[in-house]
Amino acid sequence: MKQIWLFSTVLLFSLLSFRVTAQQDSLWHGEPEITLSGFVDVFYVYDFNQPQGQKRQEFLYNYNRHNEFNLNLGLVKLELQHPKYRGNLTMQAGTYANDNYAAEPGLLKNIFEATAGVSLTKKNNLWVDVGILPSHIGFESALSSYNPTLTRSLLAENSPYFLTGAKITYSMSKKWELAGLVVNGWQSIQRLEGNSLLSFGTQLLFKPKKSILLNWSTFIGTDDSDISRRMRYFNNFYGQFQLNEKFAFTSGFDIGIQQRTKNNSVYDFWLSPVFIGQYIIDKRWKTAIRAEYYQDETGIIIPTTTTHGFRTTGFSLNLDYAPARNIVCRLEGRWLKSKDKIFETRTSPTDRNFIIGSSIAIRFSEKL
Repeated sequence: MKQIWLFSTVLLFSLLSFRVTAQQDSLWHGEPEITLSGFVDVFYVYDFNQPQGQKRQEFLYNYNRHNEFNLNLGLVKLELQHPKYRGNLTMQAGTYANDNYAAEPGLLKNIFEATAGVSLTKKNNLWVDVGILPSHIGFESALSSYNPTLTRSLLAENSPYFLTGAKITYSMSKKWELAGLVVNGWQSIQRLEGNSLLSFGTQLLFKPKKSILLNWSTFIGTDDSDISRRMRYFNNFYGQFQLNEKFAFTSGFDIGIQQRTKNNSVYDFWLSPVFIGQYIIDKRWKTAIRAEYYQDETGIIIPTTTTHGFRTTGFSLNLDYAPARNIVCRLEGRWLKSKDKIFETRTSPTDRNFIIGSSIAIRFSEKL
C-alpha cells in the first residue's frame, strides 16, 4: 500500500508540473512527426530430436516450430514523435504472437505495443508513458535484427517481453537514467482474474562511457489470484561492453524468488546467467557465441514433472550476413543439455537438444 501511495504522490506532482510547463512551453504547438514502419522475420528450424508435436519446446516463444517455414514475427507500426509527446500503435502476427500472447483474449494478442507518453518538464528529462509497453527487463528484443544471436537466451524467453501499465522515466544526466513502473502483472495485458494487486518495477541505467552500458531492473508482484497469492521478487542485471570496433560482449544475470505458498516465509528461487560475445568480420558479416544456464528446480517459471526440475545449459554459434542495412540473413546452431530428460523425441524423452535455425528479417520505415 505504501508503494501505491508513493507512486501516486510522485505522479500527482509530476502532472502538476506538467500542467504549468504545458502552459508556458510553445513547443507544444509544433507539428508531430509521423512514421510508418514494418518488420518481417521468416524462419526455418530443423530440430534433430524430431519432436512429434507442432511446437518444439513449451518454454520457447521464438522460432518454436520444427521442419517448417513460418513467420516468427510480422509488425506494422504507426509512430508519432514530438518534443513534448509521443505514441505508437504496433500490430503483430506470427508464431511469436500466437505463443507468447496465448493467454490474451481475441484481438489483444495481435497488439505488440500501444503507448502514449508526455513530457513533464521543460528540459524533457521526465516522461510518463502508459499502455502496452516494451519490458524494462533484459537486453534482448522480440525483433531479432537488434539482437546479437538469432534465437533468444533462456532468460529472455522466460522473463517479460511486454508489460501493461504506467512508466515514469527520469534522465538524471547523460550517464544516469531511472524509471519506475506500475503494471497489471508479469507479462500480461489484462490483470489476472481474481487478482486485486498491481505489480511494480524499477530500472536503473548507467552509461559511464559510450562503450559501456550497465542495467539493473526489478519486478515486485504476483502471478496468482488473491486466494493463492505468492509474492514474486525478481532482479535482472546486465552489462554491455564495446571493447573495440570489432568485438563486443554482453553479460547478464537473472535471479528471482517466490513464496512457496501464500503467507509463507519459505521461498523458492530461479536463476540464469548468460554470456554473449559478438565479432564483426566486416561490413556484411558478423558472428556470435553464447553460453548460458537456467535453473528452476521447483518449476516457478518453467514447470516440469522431472526430479531436478529445469536445469539446463546451452551453447550456440551464430553467423549473420547483412547485404543491406535493413535486411539480415542469419544461421545458428544451438545445443541444450538438461539435468533430466525434458526434450521430446519421436520415441522417448532425452536430456539434450540440437537445432539448426535460419531466418531472413527485413525492416522498413517511411515518414508520412
